[in-house]
Amino acid sequence: MDSIKKLYDKYEKNSFAFCVIWAFLLNLIIETLARKGFGGIEFLFHSPVIFLYNTLIILATLVVATVFNRRVFFVTVITSIWLAIGIANGVILTQRITPFTMKDLSNLTDGISLMSNYFSNVQIIGIGAGIAIIAVAFILLWIKAPKKKGKVNHKRNLTVAFLVVALTFGASFGLVQAHVLSTFFGNLGYAYSDYGVPYCFLNTWLNTGINKPKDYSEEMIMNLFDKDDFNKDGNMTPVKEDVDEKYPNILFLQLESFVDPNLFNNIELSKNPVPFFQSLMKNYSSGYLRVPACGAGTANTEFEVMTGISVKFFGPGEYPFKSVLKDKCAESAAADLKAMGFSTHAIHNHRALFYNRNQVFNNIGYDTFTSVEYMSDVPKTPKNWAKDSILVDQILESMKSTKERDYTYTISVQGHGKYPTEQLINNPAIQVTYAPSEEIKWKYEYYVNQIYEMDQFLKNLTTALKKYDEDVVLVLYGDHIPALDVTENSYDAPNLYTTQYVIWSNFDMEKKDKNLTAYQLTAEVFDRLGIHKGTTFRYHQETDHKSKGYLKGLKALGYDMLYGDCYIYGGKNPFKQSNMKMGTKEIKIDGVTKVGDKYYIKGQNFTEYSKITLNGKVLETIYLNPTLLGLLDEVDPEDADNMKVSQIDKSNKDIISTTE
Repeated sequence: MDSIKKLYDKYEKNSFAFCVIWAFLLNLIIETLARKGFGGIEFLFHSPVIFLYNTLIILATLVVATVFNRRVFFVTVITSIWLAIGIANGVILTQRITPFTMKDLSNLTDGISLMSNYFSNVQIIGIGAGIAIIAVAFILLWIKAPKKKGKVNHKRNLTVAFLVVALTFGASFGLVQAHVLSTFFGNLGYAYSDYGVPYCFLNTWLNTGINKPKDYSEEMIMNLFDKDDFNKDGNMTPVKEDVDEKYPNILFLQLESFVDPNLFNNIELSKNPVPFFQSLMKNYSSGYLRVPACGAGTANTEFEVMTGISVKFFGPGEYPFKSVLKDKCAESAAADLKAMGFSTHAIHNHRALFYNRNQVFNNIGYDTFTSVEYMSDVPKTPKNWAKDSILVDQILESMKSTKERDYTYTISVQGHGKYPTEQLINNPAIQVTYAPSEEIKWKYEYYVNQIYEMDQFLKNLTTALKKYDEDVVLVLYGDHIPALDVTENSYDAPNLYTTQYVIWSNFDMEKKDKNLTAYQLTAEVFDRLGIHKGTTFRYHQETDHKSKGYLKGLKALGYDMLYGDCYIYGGKNPFKQSNMKMGTKEIKIDGVTKVGDKYYIKGQNFTEYSKITLNGKVLETIYLNPTLLGLLDEVDPEDADNMKVSQIDKSNKDIISTTE
């Protein structure tokens, strides 16, 4: 206790010096956690100016504590926040390639829902216990921590704190102007490595949305197109027309973490896991696809393909599905094709609430969304992800559910990590015969066997679509590389942000191989089909991709459409919610039966996520089969006829939809 008291007395006398030293040590810890071995020290000597600048950021938060009597408490809280950021970043980098961002906190509910896929029950309990202990510790610290002796010199301390904060802002501006720092992160992982964790993390918090172009005006936006491109009202608002019969059904299939495993040169395999995919690449239009995500971030690849807008225009690490599109209606391929008479569907063999898809898809033009809660008898991987084989029937059902041509966007999930470090698959179809370590061997062996099954799924899907009595185009691609120990040296592709795509059809189409970005993919497919609709898609089709103004114009369009004055639509956002229906098959109640003292609901299209509800309350239910549910709770007989069936999110028990 005496040593603690002496330390506190020294801190009282030299609080500013203590903050400087403590900020330096904190930054060293944070950067070490973000790098392997002695990476923090290496960063200090390799980039001393940037290291000290990040130390200054931490110092600017610590000196605020000197203003308060309970400065020990506030220093401890601030320290804990920075350490939490550093530890979270270090842990996340062991699971994926993309570092920890402020947007991950907005995805916290999604992350909690996936904990069972990444951690054991013991680990989850340990995490919960750790959080509880920390909360209790803070309460005790508030009660027991010493207060400053005597009065705080508020004038001096506020002045010093203000000067440190002002110096931090000044240094930020100066270093950006000197090109030592950047506010644009083309590669988030590289940015954290080059510019430091504190700066980059704060950037993901403060730098959001699409910045307003300096020369933004109605004239500037309208000049991006020729006058002949506009509708009769002189803008790009989609005009409703029934011309869908002129075109084939258009299917997009986004494959989770799907790449050709033969591109990994650090392992050897017993046989080729993707013979069918390789045959597709050989016989149909294909190429490399530059995606905005690396090891994680499925929804951002989705966003680019659906909207034609690059997520690089947004803040670092931002998910538009979690920000602007959560509440704003906007143009997308679904909205454009819907105006042409297409029926529009989204399918995902995972949770409807993940990345707010149940809200976002309603805001961007989808008629239906079939998530895993609307699928029955879903096969699972050893890591508890839905297998993609379930999607063949779901895609065909979406097409058969309407008379119109269909645009169906499917997001798969089978290839998802976390990949195990021990053997989970006995007698695997594909064996890793060489890997740098035992741990890497089991990770890759699990992954390649999921990819092998996904390759079989592709074969089954295209076989079924060949027999379909209407023309069909299927665009399939990987959303990002897997969250494995992949480096640019171990991956035989242009870079870590590269997957592959194929444009397949059940009718003759000329093979044209081309490397594309995710935000160019839909425009390319539309152009191949003779579809010249949609604001961004038409822009891609008519603008030279190598021109200096190409990305500048696309960014301006994105700002105008999502944040600006909607000049391109005549000054008003024309898009509204589509009254999207969950699932293509109607879930119906045919009757309520009482057997003994138990109630049973007979109906149609029930799934394992179907629960009996009464006045919005979820009752304990047992799923018996797609036509029968059993009630385990007791209810008043007078209320029995008021019972409904709801589809329930498996993680947070939210009601997604309820029978009428």
